[in-house]
Amino acid sequence: MNSEEGSFPGLYCLSLLKNPWLSDGRTMVLTSIWGSIEVILTVDVLSGNVSRVSPVKSNSSWSILALDRDNILAVTSSPVDVPQINYGLLIENSIGGDSWRWWDISSPIFKCSEKVKKSLSTLQFNIMKIPVKDVSDCRTKGATKPYEAIFVSSEATNPLIVILHGGPHSVSLASFTKSSAFLSSLGFNLLIVNYRGSLGFGEEALQSLPGKVGSQDVNDVIVAIDHVIDLGLASPSKMAVIGISHGGFLTTHLIGQAPDRFAAAAARNPVCNLALMIGTTDIPDWCYVISYGSAWKDNYTEAPSMEHLSLFHSKSPISHISKVKTPTLFLLGAQDLRVPATNGLQYARALKENGVDCKIIVFPNDVHSIKNPHSDFESFLNVGVWFKKYCT
Repeated sequence: MNSEEGSFPGLYCLSLLKNPWLSDGRTMVLTSIWGSIEVILTVDVLSGNVSRVSPVKSNSSWSILALDRDNILAVTSSPVDVPQINYGLLIENSIGGDSWRWWDISSPIFKCSEKVKKSLSTLQFNIMKIPVKDVSDCRTKGATKPYEAIFVSSEATNPLIVILHGGPHSVSLASFTKSSAFLSSLGFNLLIVNYRGSLGFGEEALQSLPGKVGSQDVNDVIVAIDHVIDLGLASPSKMAVIGISHGGFLTTHLIGQAPDRFAAAAARNPVCNLALMIGTTDIPDWCYVISYGSAWKDNYTEAPSMEHLSLFHSKSPISHISKVKTPTLFLLGAQDLRVPATNGLQYARALKENGVDCKIIVFPNDVHSIKNPHSDFESFLNVGVWFKKYCT
């Protein structure tokens, strides 16, 4: 419920191996989220004992690929390291207890070009603890604990891109992604924020967000930005922001609530108007959950009242649209049922009417994630061009 510093934050396991058991028949091996990284854990299902078997001092993400009795194949990566295969073996200690030994395995599958290697060699990253600025509205102890942001940089003078995950109950991991590596290669530093409500930080922190969207999460991002500016790691005059889904919700909230902060923005299938989304999404109940918090069951209906629609509008980025002046790129999947493209289109048309520069790209065959290889490539190619145009 309340994750203490350095201790087990709870089980956040997104999938299991078909046969996840060690040779003792009572211990499961699985991948779980621990703050901003993925780790490999063992769980003794009889005693309930949980152990972290991937290296504790590693800031990279570790994920299990295969298990054969007491032999593990895993993959590890970081924002500045391409994926690497590792072999782990359970060793019985002479003084009692077990430990794991790990070896790197060379694999031609994960080799990359010299150009990519050179680009990545200039980068470094660290995971920052961001203190909660205002704890007066926190109902639980877990909500007062620091959250995290992953900072990827080469030079302090580079423009900064703030990257925001969706969900909102998801998480950005300290692992390699081609989109982030591409943006870094263009000369941008990255601030990847795991605001309160992200997975991997305990249940109380996770549940602190519903009912407070558009305020708590927005403030968390602003505090993280101020943190790197105060450390001299970012310039307040050269900053961009990008997010997908709830990350797009935060992106469009930020350019409305902090209109002088950002030189450019990009929103991928963003939630811009909950009052519009409630009648078009495949998860209308979720609009109530994030708007009303724990009281959502008492308010949910298939026929929202004017009072409900008014609250949805007040929680939405579109309520701040008159203040927006940030040039914004919209990337929309025409087949998206989760956040239909009409949400982004309505917001973009309002920006154009207000004289704000924006560009709309609709991918006709894509759903919410925009994960088709060609679309993903075209998406981030356009993001790079957009941010280079306005931030450099």
